[in-house]
Order: sequence, then structure tokens, then C-alpha cells
Amino acid sequence: MRIGQLAERTGVSRRLLRYYEEQGLLTPSRSANGYREYGEAHVHVVEQITGLLDAGLPTRIIAQLLPCLDTSQSVYVSDVTPEMLATLRCEQARLSERIEFLTRNRDAIANYVDKVLSVKTAVRRNAD
Repeated sequence: MRIGQLAERTGVSRRLLRYYEEQGLLTPSRSANGYREYGEAHVHVVEQITGLLDAGLPTRIIAQLLPCLDTSQSVYVSDVTPEMLATLRCEQARLSERIEFLTRNRDAIANYVDKVLSVKTAVRRNAD
């Protein structure tokens, strides 16, 4: 598939796909006319990249991590250096803190919505 088709399938812009390629995160093959050619596996790779970016990992870490992941998301321990492991532990701790923060915010918003709905229901009952 061409870059436009990959963009459609993944919801990632062509420009961002080219950026992923520049960063070494995505490696398309080239057709005889020089067009980028992507296979089904690239859809999965782009999904992994966007998921890791959404989780807050920087592209420099994603570039190190992607080769360790296959389509079943199995990690090959032979490729993990002590430095990479330390970096991933730091990122894991940072993400855990972020998850706790987001969970607190989600729960606070849910509590607020519940209270607003309770007040609206009480007002409606009093009006009837």
C-alpha cells in the first residue's frame, strides 16, 4: 500500500508517517518509481508507535524499543541493554505516576458529573 493508504488505515497523517521514517521508526520499501510501499505489518508498527507516543514515550526510546517487539508484542530479551532497561524502568515509573494523576482527575470529573446530575434530578423533582 502507498503512504496515503497507510495514513487512512491508521489515522496518522502522511507528514507524520514521513517523520516516523526520518526518526528510524518506520522503514518502508521503495517501488521502482521511488514510491514508498507499506505492507500490513506497517499498520501494526504505526499503531505501536502511536500507542507508545500516547503513553508519553519519546521517539528516541521508541526507536530502541520497536526492534524488540514483534507482531505479537513479545520482547526479545537478548536485545535489551542495561542502559535501555534502566531507561525503560524510569519511563515505567513516570507513566505509573501519570496514570495515578489521570485516574484521580477522571474520578474527580466523574464525581462532579454525578453531583451535577443529582442536583438536576432534584431540581426537576421539585419543579414537578
